[in-house]
Amino acid sequence: MKITDFLDADRIIPNLRGTDKNAILKEMAEWVASHDQFIDAQKLLEVLLKREKVSSTAIGEGVAIPHGKMPGVQRVSGVFALSPQGVNFNSLDGELTYLFFLLIAPEDSAADHLKALARIARLLKDSAFRARLMQGKTREEIFNTIKEEDEKL
Repeated sequence: MKITDFLDADRIIPNLRGTDKNAILKEMAEWVASHDQFIDAQKLLEVLLKREKVSSTAIGEGVAIPHGKMPGVQRVSGVFALSPQGVNFNSLDGELTYLFFLLIAPEDSAADHLKALARIARLLKDSAFRARLMQGKTREEIFNTIKEEDEKL
């Protein structure tokens, strides 16, 4: 599974406005709902907040992968967002989080959900790639950076 299977330039938020964890998740949930008529922003936010209560999805090195499964979702989809100022997202390393990759999947898609999470984590392990993402200013620039890296693996 490639990231470009569930992400396109329209699903990039180049400059998150939120300044805390809940605001970031709300902003991303609203973005998803505005691009997918089958997803309710409030229900998605509830799924994401419930997952965050289990443990933070901020995996360190400036990266968070908020994710969850929802009824009514037809296929795995994602949103990539950048917070140039950084946000306290309760990261495992205690540092600010800048790069957010939200992933939402159908309730019955364990295999695809895990493949997508693994692919995202593998790409975001690369510090040079993370640095290139941070330099992106537009949806297209950021998406092209992701697409280029995605094609390498």
